[in-house]
Amino acid sequence: MIAYPNIDPVALRIGPLHLRWYGLMYIFGFAAAWFLGRSRTKKPWALIDARGFEDLLTYCIVGLILGARIGYVVFYEPGYFIDHPMDALAIWKGGMSFHGGLMGMLVCMWLYARKHALSFFDVTDFICPLAPPGLFAGRMGNFINGELWGRVTDVPWAMVFPRPGAGTYPRHPSQLYEAALEGVALFCILWFYTAKPRPRMAASGLFLLCYGSFRFFVEFFRRPDPQLGFIAFGWLTMGQLLCAPMILAGIALLYLVRRNRRA
Repeated sequence: MIAYPNIDPVALRIGPLHLRWYGLMYIFGFAAAWFLGRSRTKKPWALIDARGFEDLLTYCIVGLILGARIGYVVFYEPGYFIDHPMDALAIWKGGMSFHGGLMGMLVCMWLYARKHALSFFDVTDFICPLAPPGLFAGRMGNFINGELWGRVTDVPWAMVFPRPGAGTYPRHPSQLYEAALEGVALFCILWFYTAKPRPRMAASGLFLLCYGSFRFFVEFFRRPDPQLGFIAFGWLTMGQLLCAPMILAGIALLYLVRRNRRA
């Protein structure tokens, strides 16, 4: 068993102002997306220039934050927020959903594509390789907060998370599994795959397939959300339920790419 590095979730205190690591991870993710996106606008085949990308990133940030919060409210704790509707605005208390954030971003990317007369999939293909560093940072923020821990295990790298509800049982550090797969591995796959021109929808399909598969796999090691438990068949979690359509959509897009290339 490995000792959990009990890091203070608050990175900096200035009087009543508390700057949390989790918030810094969002900033890191947006900064990484800006840096990587600016470099991609310089490619000769890029359909989005530097100024257009900054506009697009603003759309994505708004869609991500609103969608992630709304997704958490709808998917994970609808009963609580029906009884406490004002708490839906208290994002500083935590509760953000990746799948909700993805839906919010898709809506905003559609609006951006419509405004600039671009293909929707040209926009999503451009954004997909920029997302994994933010996913990595978000999971590291979960790890620092000691939240979203894994299931009880006896593997040598198990950790005891000193948080209410975790007990004294050694658990999988599932946040690190997700950081490695959804962050590092997914970034390497997408960044190098899109280093040269690819058919429309290919990058988007690869992102959906890989993220959905990685997340579906890690859910077997992550503790189900306590307010939901297992959704179906005694083993299917909400995360897996939401990832299944992503995997199917990714396969469908890649199939269409292959069919179009043959045609």
